[in-house]
Amino acid sequence: MISDALCLYPRICKSLSDILFQKTKGNPFFVLEFMQSLKSRGLLQYNIHQKRWVWNEDIIRAEDITDNVLHLLSSKMNGLSGDVQTLLKVMACFGSSTNESVIGYLNESAEYAGVRNGLEGALSDGFIVKDGEGCLQFVHDKVREAAYNLIPDSDKKQFHYHLGKVLYSFCDGKDVGDTIFLIASQINHGKEWILRDEDLSVCISELNMKAGEKALDGCDHNTAYSYLGAALSLLPEDHWKSHYDLSLRLSFLTSSAANSCCQYDEAEQILRRGLANARSLYDQLPSYLLLSQILQAQGKVKDVYDTCSAILTELGESIPEWYTLSKSSVMLVETLKMYEEVGDKWLEGEKTDDKTLQTTLQFYNVIALASYFCKSYSMVVYFTCKAVQLTLHRGLCEHTIITLLQFTSVVTKDENAVQCYRIAKGAMSLQERFDVSAQIPELYFNFYGRIAWRFEPFQAGIEPLRQGFEVGLSSGNKDMGLHCLIHTVKNALFSGASLKSTLKEIDYNLHLLKTYKSEVTNNFMLNFRETVSLLIDNGEATSIPEKAVFGDLNDPGNKPREAFFHHAVIRAYWSGYTERCRYYSEKCMNLFGQGAQPIACVAKFFFGLNAIDLLRKNRHVSKNKEGLRKAIAAMKDAAANSEWNFMNKLRLLEAEQKSITQNHWLAIDLYDASIQSAKKSGFIHEQGLACEKAGLYFKNKDSNNEKALEYFQQALECYEEWGSKMKVDFIKKEIDSLNVSGS
Repeated sequence: MISDALCLYPRICKSLSDILFQKTKGNPFFVLEFMQSLKSRGLLQYNIHQKRWVWNEDIIRAEDITDNVLHLLSSKMNGLSGDVQTLLKVMACFGSSTNESVIGYLNESAEYAGVRNGLEGALSDGFIVKDGEGCLQFVHDKVREAAYNLIPDSDKKQFHYHLGKVLYSFCDGKDVGDTIFLIASQINHGKEWILRDEDLSVCISELNMKAGEKALDGCDHNTAYSYLGAALSLLPEDHWKSHYDLSLRLSFLTSSAANSCCQYDEAEQILRRGLANARSLYDQLPSYLLLSQILQAQGKVKDVYDTCSAILTELGESIPEWYTLSKSSVMLVETLKMYEEVGDKWLEGEKTDDKTLQTTLQFYNVIALASYFCKSYSMVVYFTCKAVQLTLHRGLCEHTIITLLQFTSVVTKDENAVQCYRIAKGAMSLQERFDVSAQIPELYFNFYGRIAWRFEPFQAGIEPLRQGFEVGLSSGNKDMGLHCLIHTVKNALFSGASLKSTLKEIDYNLHLLKTYKSEVTNNFMLNFRETVSLLIDNGEATSIPEKAVFGDLNDPGNKPREAFFHHAVIRAYWSGYTERCRYYSEKCMNLFGQGAQPIACVAKFFFGLNAIDLLRKNRHVSKNKEGLRKAIAAMKDAAANSEWNFMNKLRLLEAEQKSITQNHWLAIDLYDASIQSAKKSGFIHEQGLACEKAGLYFKNKDSNNEKALEYFQQALECYEEWGSKMKVDFIKKEIDSLNVSGS
């Protein structure tokens, strides 16, 4: 380019080209403008005697391109026609780019009638470019800066405000799409003038509310919060009296946007002011639901419970102080019986428009989740049963789906699993009849995270749960989205997904959680991370200083401790610490009875394997025999519903049991069955474990080193594919010991 412009061979002007490239980053517009600047100041001259262009490289190298180009651009722009200057000022106010349609709107006004002509001039002069979709943008930020400087600093606010008013007057009442953001942002510069006219203030407040709602529809919560906050600030002091409906709507929307931006204190303050000014319980209900969500996100589950309890009481529902386990068991049976009496055909019935039912179900669903953390399991059963009975009695609505899913996720036991799964599948089928896109996080969390694992492959839940997480974050339902995240990682771990990929995903999520400020989810992720890090390399190169904090592990009311105990069992077993695994297994025994979580079921599997290892050492014989019996019984029940997830685990426990009772041929058949079952299910980690156990059996019991080596080689391949250096190193030592003994 420089060679062509100066009509010189490239080798002659290479040094100048290098300097210009360094200063302009190769931007063609800046290169030409900078060269014009050098020429005008005599730093680039044509030497008649040499018949070529000459320059002083040292002086040019010392030049500040920013100041020079800005000065040159400003001088050049000051000499342009009024229409072009106006166009450049308008474009500069809009930012680096805008759509040509906006210029069309302005061109129809008296004040900006010449901007269309100005656009042609700006395009021909090279200040602005246009793409095929009509998007106009400055060729460089410095061009926009120079154009903006055409407006005196003292006039900038008023210029923006006047520009916004013209667009507002022309577009008021029309659907202008995303242009509403541009109009609102321009006119908001004139807040001091807007507030002098109450009627205008209310109009511009409504404009900002529409912009905020559009941003919320696009899941741009920060932008929404900005516009909605501006809308609130423009209302008159007595707005709750003079503009009640607008105030109520704005209070809710602004608080919702603030909550989505993790501005919990601001969200709660705005909402509580709205609640204090609301004229009826009916007007307060949406705000109380949102308040519960805000409190839940901050871990204030007791406040959530108290809020929902008070509202349900106001709605005529009976909330007991306590509910016994025996009563909840009876209520559970009654509720399932009520459902069976109407049958699955009930799900095809007419939809009800009963608004009170919809609201009541929402509060029951929220209080059920809160009661899990701050009350008892029997209270959770009570609330979920009450909600189901209510919808069975009063009809179907969009919240019936989550009501049935939450109920089945809570009450499912081995003895009623098939029935509850059928109910849950029926509930999920209602998605075709109702618009429940906003409930996706709750639906997927309950179905794929808490119900489907008993019947469907662990792998099948990963993508829906990940979708629930993403929808939760984008829609502002952060708390439920994070619940989906926890189960996404859990399913990946149980599926035998690549440990390195899982660790990478966990680390990304931990980074994300710094924004979303969820201490509970952060601790769950750290707990998963510690397990994955140990499995990869025993934490040698992958561990981090930050650890999960689960509070008082001896407090029965501390629900997150369950996750700690279950992971501790799994980590201890894979590491070969049998006594530690036994210790944490005993801690888990009182939790195993509920069995509602897949991690509890998987922990039972490792509990059983560990019991066999202890039996081989003749430790705690009677207790471990009983533990093994319970583990095998649990895997039989689980495998009866899902061979995919649990048959390989059952067969491995049975193989290990037969191995210690000297039932040689049956043990071999069961080891091979476990290996094939794990392979069929894609559980590469448990395929490797079954191969490892078979290899150890042949090594220690049968002294068949050739057969042991065959199984160890298979285990090695599996563990390498899984990404567990810890297990690869262990298997290599076993192989080396066989080679030594064989030689």
